[in-house]
Amino acid sequence: MSRTRSVTSSVLGVDRRTVLAATATAAVSVSAGVGYALRPTDSQAAPANTPAVPAREAAVAPAAAPLAPYTKGTTLASVAAARAGSGYRRLGSAAGWQRVVRADLAAPKPGRAGRRTTLAAFVQLTDLHLIDSQHPLRLEYLRAASDISWRPHEALTVQGAVSLIERVNSLRAAPVTGAPLDFVVTTGDNTDNNAHTELDWYLTVMSGGRITPNSGDPRHYEGVQNSGVPLYWQPDSTSRDAYKQRGFPHLDGFLAAAIREVNSPGLTLPWYSTVGNHDAMPLGCYAHGDSYLAEYAVGGRKLMELTAAEATRLQQSISQDKDPRGTVIRDLLKSKTRAMRTVTPDERRAPYTPADHLRAHLDPAYRGAGPVGHGYTSANLAAGTQYYTFPIAEKVLGVSLDTTDPGGHYNGSIGTAQLKWLDATLRAHQDMYAIVFSHHTSESMSNTRPDPAHPGERRHTGAELTALLGRHRNVVAWVNGHIHRNDITPHRGSAAGGAFWEVSTASHVEFPQLARVIELVDNKDGTLSLHTTLVESAAPHRTDFADLSQTGLAALYRELSANARFDGARLGGEPKDRNTELVLKRK
Repeated sequence: MSRTRSVTSSVLGVDRRTVLAATATAAVSVSAGVGYALRPTDSQAAPANTPAVPAREAAVAPAAAPLAPYTKGTTLASVAAARAGSGYRRLGSAAGWQRVVRADLAAPKPGRAGRRTTLAAFVQLTDLHLIDSQHPLRLEYLRAASDISWRPHEALTVQGAVSLIERVNSLRAAPVTGAPLDFVVTTGDNTDNNAHTELDWYLTVMSGGRITPNSGDPRHYEGVQNSGVPLYWQPDSTSRDAYKQRGFPHLDGFLAAAIREVNSPGLTLPWYSTVGNHDAMPLGCYAHGDSYLAEYAVGGRKLMELTAAEATRLQQSISQDKDPRGTVIRDLLKSKTRAMRTVTPDERRAPYTPADHLRAHLDPAYRGAGPVGHGYTSANLAAGTQYYTFPIAEKVLGVSLDTTDPGGHYNGSIGTAQLKWLDATLRAHQDMYAIVFSHHTSESMSNTRPDPAHPGERRHTGAELTALLGRHRNVVAWVNGHIHRNDITPHRGSAAGGAFWEVSTASHVEFPQLARVIELVDNKDGTLSLHTTLVESAAPHRTDFADLSQTGLAALYRELSANARFDGARLGGEPKDRNTELVLKRK
């Protein structure tokens, strides 16, 4: 019996007003496209073989009077930072990060702050990695080969994500222009292990509701953190595990608190979803199709230990792209049956397919602040695609891409059909600015392994996608994640005046745990500016080990992540990658 389950058992009804599917006939001309009036929460699917999205002819209501710039809760005001010392370091508050003006693509002109008008303002979340930390098909045992292959805070991803939602909801206006925020967009790796449990938690965090971040035995935690294996932090135990030797605390009751019910208010803004490799494939790197791995994911056995040599070999098979279909890990697990521990089976841990992913987003139970489908429509489901367009503002178009490679491995690429669709879409909207969203960055789209569903279709690299975007003068930004690091890169295109900024944002699972507000403004002097401002979750910087409430655990989530690895400064990026003004010529 197949272990790939659908989240919903019924056929879902979708609001016809949000499903503006173009015909699947390849002969339709771009210039002959019919204009559609899309409202700010409508999106248009990208069915296979559709040349372009019809141009938008929207009647947009006058914008509300802007508020004063709102910097409270942003990293302009303050940031979490480790206190002086060695070993386990407690967090406190430090001075905020100043804004850096970047003139790589155009010279900033004086007086622009008094002239500018806001075109769009939104929030990017990326790499939330909602983790079912008790799932059998996890790679915790790679910790034997590398300190950063397992995170001691993995049981708290839901509490941390809810705190980030609370922060976004508290932002009364944009931090530079004071304009109202229009929407939120995620740029992939919303889940960690392509498990139905994680997909439900992610959609509930975003849309609002109660979540019990537990699987298997409903009464207690079953995983590496109460296994007694000294390789992992054992929070409830007084044993001197590897982490307590570094100063990690003994927290009696931590695991019981970690699996308690959590309440998410849900976003108060409309939100859109983009797919990442961890959403598309088990463990973010193994192609679907191995029945043993699918059965293991829902079964009652879990491997928790490997030798350093075994862990190194497995890690190399992944990093060197030698095992896209999971053959190496399957054979390893089969050879370790006697070393596995008994856990409670749970069918909810089954991997989900792309169709399941789309159906879940279309489920009215997860509508939240809207729109229905959060960018995806029934046309995506019919065509088997996970890319689409949506209107950001009267003069700004959003394009969400699928850069995952279903053939396996964590790096990405893009198929010819999607690349042609993107080219045609940008041509059809030459009178609008375009902001492109994806999971992978230009440098991490190096995996051109064929898609098993389309073996004859060529896959294209990040360099090819960058070149295409550079040929379109209306592209102003490419916003993405994946690398878990803040990085902002200027790109000069081949078209006259063609140039755009690539904005990559750090994850919310690794310290410093950030999201980003982005404001696009017209400076009324021949230039545009993209203002980027990083935000942290609403949890306090200082932790209290006695506070195991939902908020206390969210604060602990940040502090544990700061001590899990010591390259937080690298992941936070340089000042030029954090709070910025990115200037470019007006198209």
